[in-house]
Amino acid sequence: MRQLRELTDVDDPAWPVLQEGFANSSVPVEVLPGDPGQGRACLLQLQVGARSALGALVLHSGGLVVDHGWVRVLAGAPSGAAGLPGLARVNRFPAAFDAAWRPTDALVVGHDVLGGVFALNGHDPAACGRPGAPGQMLYFAPDSLEWEAMEMGYGTWLTWLLSGRLDQFYDGLRWPGWQRESQSLDLSRGIAVYPFLWSKEAQADPAATTRTSVPLTELLALSGEFCRQMGLGDPGFLGSLPSEGRA
Repeated sequence: MRQLRELTDVDDPAWPVLQEGFANSSVPVEVLPGDPGQGRACLLQLQVGARSALGALVLHSGGLVVDHGWVRVLAGAPSGAAGLPGLARVNRFPAAFDAAWRPTDALVVGHDVLGGVFALNGHDPAACGRPGAPGQMLYFAPDSLEWEAMEMGYGTWLTWLLSGRLDQFYDGLRWPGWQRESQSLDLSRGIAVYPFLWSKEAQADPAATTRTSVPLTELLALSGEFCRQMGLGDPGFLGSLPSEGRA
């Protein structure tokens, strides 16, 4: 086990590189303020250093709000504060450091407004029924109710989020005026699409769908329930989110 000082006091920390990326991003990105104590505690539990993109983001920020709020990236948000929850809260970190603790399936690192989940694979994805290689990113897609391997690590994923390629990734799932709807949402809420995105009706005629703002935790629970009802199996842990956000 590495001590906290070993994780924070590093050569070539990643934070200046990340800051440059945020400043030069082709999409809007808001860097939320973090809590130093939460950031350090999260870093210690993760056992990742500030030389990594994940460690730097957790240590120095409360998370990212990307592309008009369409994607929310988790980091060292203050415990109990309204708004975007912290990585530790969403992944149910132990209250005090526990060297034996590991994420149940994978580390959930972000969500999108449609209930999509971004996660970082653990050391044995196959044992959890997940695709992809250890240490690579996954996406749980609400339009297929399946995990998809993204074939990139966490640092590359952050760069990808800021590169302007989200329009292609969400092709067919965005609508005219999505920016206004997305950025008006509380960070605890998402957008439910009816008929549901995975349905034949929605995929045949996206223009015929309607949208409603709902708690993001409700979207995640619905995805899990639909997977079980349709015989797709349990998708596993999608993140533990507060049911209510700030007013």
